[in-house]
Amino acid sequence: MTKGVAVTGASGFLGKNLVQRLIERGFDPRCVPHTAAGAHLRDLLTDARIVFHLAGVNRPAKVDDFAGNSDFTRDVCDALTSLGQSTPIVYASSIQASVDNPYGRSKRAAELILADYARATVASAFVFRLPNVFGKWGCPDYNSVVATFCYNIARGLPISISDPAARLSLVYIDDVIDRFIEIADAPRTQGSDVCEVSPVYQTTVGQLAAQIQAFRESRQTLISSHVGNGFMRALYSTYVSYLAPAEFTYPLVAHADARGAFVEMLRTPDCGQFSYFTAHPGVTRGSHYHHSKTEKFLIVEGRARFGFRHLITNETVEIFVSGDKPTIVETAPGWVHDVTNVGDNKMIAILWANELFDKDRPDTISAKV
Repeated sequence: MTKGVAVTGASGFLGKNLVQRLIERGFDPRCVPHTAAGAHLRDLLTDARIVFHLAGVNRPAKVDDFAGNSDFTRDVCDALTSLGQSTPIVYASSIQASVDNPYGRSKRAAELILADYARATVASAFVFRLPNVFGKWGCPDYNSVVATFCYNIARGLPISISDPAARLSLVYIDDVIDRFIEIADAPRTQGSDVCEVSPVYQTTVGQLAAQIQAFRESRQTLISSHVGNGFMRALYSTYVSYLAPAEFTYPLVAHADARGAFVEMLRTPDCGQFSYFTAHPGVTRGSHYHHSKTEKFLIVEGRARFGFRHLITNETVEIFVSGDKPTIVETAPGWVHDVTNVGDNKMIAILWANELFDKDRPDTISAKV
């Protein structure tokens, strides 16, 4: 493993995510507790090729305790200087550093100490003025409003909103760690910079709460939000990370009759829905056509015969597939179609339809192949 990466605040939100990623990258991170001082601190920093300084005082019992942000930063810099090392430091500051409040002043003081260290030792200091960071392993009622909302809503607990229109600037933990890892892989040798993480997502407290609530409700509606990329992907991943293990599963409704069962599992706003169904040996399902709706079938167990008949020309087609050779069978508008279990055991099929089922306009007309 690559040696010599030191991390302060390793047990915190940023630290836990960074340490895990460093290990995955082949580093052997040294965890530096905020209580380390003197010879102990120097031992932990000896031969460090880079220091990630993530420890910080965010919500102290006394305002005076914010001084810990600058005090520990000075201790780290003094220890490195006494060791004769020009070790790059990555510092997790805050956008509050430009605000005149006790927390902001303490983070700004730490930034100035790092700038002095960089000049004196010809080292690099990377200062990240982070907005609200969200993602897995954040502490509710401490790290961010996202952690609090996700934790409470996932458990059916109330949340408190004083101003729904209040603006939020958010960055996702994986994007933060990606930037940190870039620097760990190839740190510059000199300079002090204020660094950024992108993308920065903009929302309001009210919008955030409503979306997380929609994630919870999706287990009843089966309608998934657009969670494949961007902010929604990051937010949904964060929400799911706060589920209690007992909530890792949820039941679906099975519509069963003599033919077998039909179960809807996922509905999307604009990409259709997913279902599965079963059929007993000899059972035929379907026998209908659509004017616009299209479907994709995948037999995952058993053997099936798909029958098709063109509504106008009466052309007929037979297609035989089985779970032994995964094959998609796609239905086309204007063709009557059915599927028959021609095997000796229960048949199981996955079904995707390109639109959500609307009982008032089902676009499903019964007919015989």
